[in-house]
Amino acid sequence: MRTIAQRITPFLWFDGQAEEAVRLYVSIFENSTIRSVTRYDEAGARVAGRPKGSVMTIAFELAGQEFVALNGGPAFTFTEAISFVVNCETQEEVDRYWQRLSAGGREVQCGWLKDRFGLSWQIVPTVLVELLQNEDSERSQRVMAAMLRMTKISIEELQRARAGG
Repeated sequence: MRTIAQRITPFLWFDGQAEEAVRLYVSIFENSTIRSVTRYDEAGARVAGRPKGSVMTIAFELAGQEFVALNGGPAFTFTEAISFVVNCETQEEVDRYWQRLSAGGREVQCGWLKDRFGLSWQIVPTVLVELLQNEDSERSQRVMAAMLRMTKISIEELQRARAGG
């Protein structure tokens, strides 16, 4: 009997770039791996309009979290309604993930970006929640105002805003 390691698995629909996307994601995050690849057989390829032998699905893990990517065609695309939050302990982590995931994509606002495949990510320093939940509402408002002006989040700028600078 197979034990379910994770009850809910995000399933990502790509037009035809699943393998390229997964290889990028696995190269960025530690503790990540490609677990399995399935390919379109003749019948599946005919139904999906994909080439026989091309990648259909890729099961993979990012930082221990399981995902599946599908080359399903152009019928569906990613929107900002779904995003993945990357919690970062340091500015170096923020900078590294931001640089790698935004390359070829689009920087948005408040730590959000779209990667080159259209998937939305939030690169967030863990200290942000603490800075926003300050009992001094003036301080937390300054932090929020500073964050709203940023694309990539700067921990130093948030701390400066909290201090009143």
